[in-house]
Amino acid sequence: MRTAGHLDDLAAFVTAAPSSYHAVAESARRLTAAGFVELDERSAWTETSGAHFVVRDGALIAWVQPADAAATVPFRIIGAHTDSPTLKLKPNPTIGSAGWLQAGVEVYGGPLLNSWLDRELELAGRLVLRDGSTSLVRTGAILRVPQLAIHLDRSVNTDGLKLDAQRHLTPLWGIGEPTNADLMGHLARLADIDPADVLGSDIVSVDTQPPTVFGVDDEFLAAARLDNLCSVHSGLQALLAVAPDPPSDAIVMLAAFDHEELGSTTRSGAAGPFLADIVDRVSAGLGAGVDERARALAGSACLSADAGHAVHPNYPERHDPANRPIVNRGPLLKLNANQRYATDAVGAATWVRACERAGVPTQEFVSNNAIPCGSTIGPLTATRLGIRTIDVGVPLLSMHSARELCGVDDPGHLAAAARAFLADSDA
Repeated sequence: MRTAGHLDDLAAFVTAAPSSYHAVAESARRLTAAGFVELDERSAWTETSGAHFVVRDGALIAWVQPADAAATVPFRIIGAHTDSPTLKLKPNPTIGSAGWLQAGVEVYGGPLLNSWLDRELELAGRLVLRDGSTSLVRTGAILRVPQLAIHLDRSVNTDGLKLDAQRHLTPLWGIGEPTNADLMGHLARLADIDPADVLGSDIVSVDTQPPTVFGVDDEFLAAARLDNLCSVHSGLQALLAVAPDPPSDAIVMLAAFDHEELGSTTRSGAAGPFLADIVDRVSAGLGAGVDERARALAGSACLSADAGHAVHPNYPERHDPANRPIVNRGPLLKLNANQRYATDAVGAATWVRACERAGVPTQEFVSNNAIPCGSTIGPLTATRLGIRTIDVGVPLLSMHSARELCGVDDPGHLAAAARAFLADSDA
């Protein structure tokens, strides 16, 4: 729904979450404030009823289990991912050329590379210390990838910009010689850590321009990482909304995975064991055996929330001619005949009923047959657990740009539909 409060809160969430680790930390902070209790995977779980969450690196799973739940109680899950395409800091990142200090980076996921040029960037992520502890860090504006002036590349506007990921995407961060500088040391000192104690790091570059509402009627939101922090935020808001009065017939859950942009095949990604591990342990806490767990999963469902494409006004031929989603007309129901999205007819009906209960519009997305379809965590979740999965998400322009665009209505619509999905046994 278009409310200044929801949109402001989404902007605050995106700003607080420059990396997947920051997104998890901000989600954990909000969950803790709402009374959720963190569980440690390394400890025995003596009680899983009530509101709990677990953190695994840049991923988080939170749930509310009703009191006196049966061993066959199903799960209703909102799935999303915390990572976004970016430029990630390499080991030994302090490099230089022609008197400039530069940062060694590599491409993470599938970003629109040209969108990272001529922006003030910061570094953010986690530092792992000698004692095994982790510290989050962010620098504020420190980097820039400068584009070559047109005077030195006269054909750029006629022949197109061609970027070599190794040679042309190296950002500058100072003036001097690499032998007299230490970028990792700078990060450590910002975190009030002795650089010698930093033994590992996961650091990404981040656009520093704040989220902005614009348009003649303030109908657009531009921000970094809408794919897929918009879905994480909507799922989190939905779970927090139902937590005070949760349904008695299901365990409601948010699963925010990392590494979707890389294919999800990691210990904290959707293709890994994280969700299955948590479902197994919660089921075991209810006394479920093999039969009871199978019955619970047979009645379970997952709403896989990830960004989708709005029809592009400058490239309408790249989209399906009959299905033309546009911003502010509701979140997308994403379908694909080859199951690159996991939605089937039963799932589609479940989603439409959830939108009707929430009083929000929805629209369908299907790819142009001549253009390969992307995928999401939906098919992975369906395959890993065998539960019915429905792929949805807000429509975007400029997906995988350093700065993306959505409509101001759609994030609230997604959160409202997600809340209806979690709260109602019709799911």
